[in-house]
Amino acid sequence: MVLLLEGNALAMISVEEALGKILDFIKVLDKEEKPLLDCLGQVLVEDVYAPFDVPPQDNSAMDGYAVQSKSIAGASYEHPSILTVIGEVAAGWVSDLKLESGTAVRIMTGAFVPYGADVVVPFEDTDEVDRKEASISRTEIGVRVDLPSGSNIRRRGEDIAKGKLVLNGGRLLCPAEIGVLASLGKNMVSVIRRPVVGILATGDEVIEIGQPLQPGKIYNSNSYSLAAQVLSYGGIPRIMGIARDNVEQLTTAIHQGFDCDILVTSGGVSLGDYDVVKKVLAAEGDISFWTVRMKPGKPLAFGTFKRSDGKKIPHLGLPGNPVSSMITLELFARPAIFKMMGRSNLTKPNITAVLEDSIENRDGRRIFARVAVSRKNGEYFARITGPQGSGILTSMMKANGLAVIPENTKLVKPGTVVEVMIFDWEDVDIDEKDK
Repeated sequence: MVLLLEGNALAMISVEEALGKILDFIKVLDKEEKPLLDCLGQVLVEDVYAPFDVPPQDNSAMDGYAVQSKSIAGASYEHPSILTVIGEVAAGWVSDLKLESGTAVRIMTGAFVPYGADVVVPFEDTDEVDRKEASISRTEIGVRVDLPSGSNIRRRGEDIAKGKLVLNGGRLLCPAEIGVLASLGKNMVSVIRRPVVGILATGDEVIEIGQPLQPGKIYNSNSYSLAAQVLSYGGIPRIMGIARDNVEQLTTAIHQGFDCDILVTSGGVSLGDYDVVKKVLAAEGDISFWTVRMKPGKPLAFGTFKRSDGKKIPHLGLPGNPVSSMITLELFARPAIFKMMGRSNLTKPNITAVLEDSIENRDGRRIFARVAVSRKNGEYFARITGPQGSGILTSMMKANGLAVIPENTKLVKPGTVVEVMIFDWEDVDIDEKDK
């Protein structure tokens, strides 16, 4: 068991130290094979090579007429080239038609270009509509444009050539990657599996949602906000209920999460007489740290529980206050989940913004202030979302980012440029001038 002590007081470590200790323990999970669409947001295990050309044959990029470019040389609206229509090709059908000079084949988008054609002329550049309205035979067609060879034709292999390395192992599968794999006929894909995150609330004062609210009790909001965050990170949350403030019940509850990839508890990690998570950690495993130099979120514990088979389950003990639990999960659990999933980039892009309020730092901790970020005339601005108490969960609901105030900064005045961690870019208000 490792305890970080400074005299008789707990020694707080930095945010970077805390994250480093967590990530040093976390390992990439094993692989699984799944249906293609189920792999969205997961990391590809193996390199993927193209088994064939995409597209597999020259095909039309337009609805129109496949022709030879020499047949329409010099064609114009006033002097169209009149060609003999020898057939039609729909998408999905293969034709044995062969074009010669002075002939055309009516063709649909995606249909394979018949032999001999090197141009597709869109319908609107022909006199097809005029002929139809005048009830003139369409065994001939007038082409009103002179197009160079290759116009409106998708060439065989122009997207992906046979044998080409298409996706490297380690690639995050986003919608475009899913589409590319589908174009190669992949219906099952090997990916790093999603971590199962056990979420356990603690405290005698906490009751389940749906129950009558009794005096002295509060609803278990933490488990649901944390589970929603885990879902948004790509993990699989498992809500494990509520453990009361006694060692026996908490120990039993924690053992029920030993098949999870990481266990998250909320509450029970401060210095109160009934904060028993640390006691259980000390008895059942190891404690790496339990205080971090940050606000909110100072009482944060990390350690491992040891199963009977010797396997160690990482445990993140979050503060009980709802804002503190959400912020610490964002800062520490999200990178851990990303690493378990094999993602190479564990961080989110930060921005700088002009602070519209003042923030005072009284105790030398790094402050993560809830802010609403907007953009005006190409510049970002951040305003505090009201009172910053760690129990005011609506302040998180109103925020789309966290303004980061360094430990050694005692006062940040309005107009100061600060670093901001953005939660969700969709929530950033954009001034009309920036649209």
